Amino acid sequence: MEASCLVVLLRLCVQILALPAYLLWYLGIWDPICKKVFPHVLAVLSSIYSKRMYDKKKEMFSNLKDFSSPTGALTLLEIGTGTGTNFQFYPAGCKIICNDVNPNFQKFIDKSLAENPHVQVEGFLVAPAEDMHQVPAASVDVVVSTVVLCSVKSQEQVMKEVLRVLRPGGAYFFLEHVAGAPSSWSLFWQQIYDPIWKYLFDGCHLTRETWKNLEKAGFSELKLRHILAPLIFNLIKPHIIGYAVK
Repeated sequence: MEASCLVVLLRLCVQILALPAYLLWYLGIWDPICKKVFPHVLAVLSSIYSKRMYDKKKEMFSNLKDFSSPTGALTLLEIGTGTGTNFQFYPAGCKIICNDVNPNFQKFIDKSLAENPHVQVEGFLVAPAEDMHQVPAASVDVVVSTVVLCSVKSQEQVMKEVLRVLRPGGAYFFLEHVAGAPSSWSLFWQQIYDPIWKYLFDGCHLTRETWKNLEKAGFSELKLRHILAPLIFNLIKPHIIGYAVK
């Protein structure tokens, strides 16, 4: 009870300090600014993140080729492509369909593509991950998301879309920051900062138990591990990593 009261008190203090951001959001000014500025901020943050998570990503993507189509080709849909920092980990000849809800990432994707000529981008789909109807059913071998499910509106609907677009035997690869363990300091501070965090970081939530939605999504096989990422900020150190097979 004492811990819960302290969380509420500290959360209130943080919200008071963040009143200017709340005011801009209420006036309808914050979101347009965020959509334009966030890609530039993420370009810096994602570069730092990928360097610190390089070994984890390399390990996670090491068996991508195992899910190539019978012809040997690999078609991959990346949800929340952002600045394209994952391109470097994809195998040569991989065909990528990029998806992001923010069209302002396009120039960053083009830059990343120029730096990674071993892959081919088939298109950039500007749409929420909950509704990717432009992608035909059972048309991709692999779906990827890294640090994306924290900011979608409905994880359940995203899982339905992932299963819809994957061919039978295809796989969904994920690396996501999640809620800390119960009674941990990570979760304590996540609960305090979560209300303002989503405004500052374009809808990102700190306390989502994403693994639960993966477990009940209906995949035939789920390989999932909880890890503490080698990052600076304790708030986003708790991660899940793995892949799920349709």
